[in-house]
Amino acid sequence: MKYIVASAWPYSDFIPHLGTVLHLLSADVYARYLRALGNDVIFVTGSDEHGTPIELEARKRKVKPKELTDQVHEYMLKLFKEFNFDFSLFSRTESDVHKEFVKEFLMKIYEKGYIFPMEEELPYCLNDKMFLPDRYVVGTCPYCGFDQAHGDQCDKCGRLLSPKDLINPKCALCGSTPVWMKTKNYFIDLSKIQERLLNWLINNNELDDNVKNYSISWVKHGLKPRSITRDINWGIESPFPDTQNKTIYVWFDALLGYLSATKEYLIRIGKGNDAWKEYWQDKETKSIYFIGKDNIPFHSIVLPALLIASEEDYILPWKINSTEYLMYEGQKFSKSRKIGVWLDEALGIAPAEYWRWVLIRIRPEGGDSNFTWKEFVKIVNNELNDDIGNFIYRVFSLLKSRFNGIIPEAEKLEDADVETNKAVYSYINEYKQSLDEVRLKKATDSILEIARLGNKYLNDRAPWDLYRKDIKVARGVMNVSVNIIKNISLLLYPFMPSTSNIVWKQLGYSTNVYEVKWNEILYKNVEPGMKLNKVEPIFKKLPEDFLENIGNIIKNAREEANSNRPNLLKEITIAKS
Repeated sequence: MKYIVASAWPYSDFIPHLGTVLHLLSADVYARYLRALGNDVIFVTGSDEHGTPIELEARKRKVKPKELTDQVHEYMLKLFKEFNFDFSLFSRTESDVHKEFVKEFLMKIYEKGYIFPMEEELPYCLNDKMFLPDRYVVGTCPYCGFDQAHGDQCDKCGRLLSPKDLINPKCALCGSTPVWMKTKNYFIDLSKIQERLLNWLINNNELDDNVKNYSISWVKHGLKPRSITRDINWGIESPFPDTQNKTIYVWFDALLGYLSATKEYLIRIGKGNDAWKEYWQDKETKSIYFIGKDNIPFHSIVLPALLIASEEDYILPWKINSTEYLMYEGQKFSKSRKIGVWLDEALGIAPAEYWRWVLIRIRPEGGDSNFTWKEFVKIVNNELNDDIGNFIYRVFSLLKSRFNGIIPEAEKLEDADVETNKAVYSYINEYKQSLDEVRLKKATDSILEIARLGNKYLNDRAPWDLYRKDIKVARGVMNVSVNIIKNISLLLYPFMPSTSNIVWKQLGYSTNVYEVKWNEILYKNVEPGMKLNKVEPIFKKLPEDFLENIGNIIKNAREEANSNRPNLLKEITIAKS
């Protein structure tokens, strides 16, 4: 089966914080799972370089936007490699392939009559002498009253807006009240696509209820033409007639990046210029998007509208997996307000694999969730070290001391051993069902249940005593225990790939865990006679005084991270703890 796994493109105005990383991580976990099952998976995302936040940040730095995004993009690639992301391609909207793709795609829609020019009144700042793009205008949301809404969307309620919707609009650059002046832009006529879009939404049973109901309600209220060009210089040049000094609105630009990145990836691996169509125009291909809830309308309405308007039979989204908000110690993660933990800082506090596990364990799947350092310590020390790591180390140590590190044959299994095996496979089936339903956090519950079952089984069966009383029964218990570890190693792989491979290697396998296809080994036992490699504890507890010293730990990690950042990022105010 072919899959396209995608994550919303992170803005390249600064280093991603943990809230941004969560969506990339979710996509990475799901892509790894699909590959382990033997599927053909393309996992793409990239740097969103053309958003207004980038231009604002570049103005603040007194550099050109591309100078900023070049540094951020390269730094993100470095950090994402350390975080064990396995992208097919992490592209960028400044890619030549992407820019040409966007212009060609939109021109085809224009030629089919879906895009048209229209005069409109836009906010103009007399002080800065420029038309203000949507994100350059801030004011009060007319729907929820949030007083820091932007002219394209309210960051609190998620509603798509236009600058004229805002109450008491102000220029984001200087704070003055803009005046309204006429200009001509090109619009996509969403009303022409409305019925086909609504029909797709109603009939797509793979969409989560929160995405489906929200989007259907939106479409039923009627879709208005939406501006596709902007009066700014930074971005992809407009391909439409008489549009000098205009660029493509960043959301149309970035959404088409899922297609262009697929094309770019396949070109890079030598598949040719048209190989991407074998995925995007194959009705059997499934595409899934990992986003935050504030990005729902862009992925459930704007993206499918573009694909429908092309009239070229592109696959529409199969699933749109949106999370609620991840809070940081009771506050919303915010890149602009510097609230939270940034990726390079996080990597200076704890290993990447710990963060991968923790972020999925607190993933806001059914409602907003809250990251706290207290919960971080609890998850690392109790779940990783005590539940999973302790069980693995106990079993391996016993094998080393009593059986010369050689995995024994299950000569004699008693009822307790057989029942434990059945329980493990029941949890494995629950795990697979959870991941099939893209319930990532729930899948980790199954891993923990298996580890806790293993610890209880080991305590109850006490193979160190059975070793003296009935060696055949002891061998059976150790065989069952080793196979529990083998399954834990496999199931950990999407979430903690490096840790999974360490356990796999300690088991005595010569292959790497990511080379294994689950359908060949998940329900098979380890070969008796295989010998363990060097055994070491898998995890290490955080110090007892970690919470007491967290202020200094964060401070030191931030100072170290700041010293290693690219020059254009060193000057930014370090986040508050």
